[in-house]
Amino acid sequence: MIQDNLKKVQERIHTLDKNQQVTLIAVSKTKPASDLQQAIDAGQCHFGENYLQEALNKIEILKNQDLIWHFIGPIQSNKTNKIAENFDWVHSVDRLKIAKRLNDQRPEDMDKLNVLLQINIDNESTKSGILEDEIDGFIPYFENFKNIVLRGFMCMPSPDNTEKSFKKMAEILQKYPNFDTLSMGMSNDLDLAVKNGATFVRIGTDIFGKRT
Repeated sequence: MIQDNLKKVQERIHTLDKNQQVTLIAVSKTKPASDLQQAIDAGQCHFGENYLQEALNKIEILKNQDLIWHFIGPIQSNKTNKIAENFDWVHSVDRLKIAKRLNDQRPEDMDKLNVLLQINIDNESTKSGILEDEIDGFIPYFENFKNIVLRGFMCMPSPDNTEKSFKKMAEILQKYPNFDTLSMGMSNDLDLAVKNGATFVRIGTDIFGKRT
């Protein structure tokens, strides 16, 4: 089931992604390690997790496999240490305080931690993220960080403004030629995300089924 679902999603991406630039992140929050193993057996190596303790349990169980772990949930200050020590990517950086803690707590014997700025692209009061006009003020601070590297942006658009927001995110990325990553698109808006320049898509339901 999971392997069949994964194949269908990959085929959808392949059909849309003429430049072969899109990487599929299997969003595995609330799913057991056995489900992830099914996806791994089908060739999946990028996994996205929202909840730290749950993710750490799975990382431990699956530690002998060559996987790339993405933290995609909200970040509390008291969780940055474990995130910095266990993940390869963090998509949800929305405050300089969090970026600094991730940098300071990333072990120096590990590769640099890849981070994305979460952009509140539709200025929604209920969502985290920095506003578009705040981006230029954030970026210079990252030049001083030695253990993390800013790679681009992530967004979760309003459902009634999705395509317009994705287009705007692509335009933002183009303003910064040093950045190469745009994390956007989930099961319900995958096609629009790929068409508008996503490089990471975060797919959960269409791979693992609905969450209980």
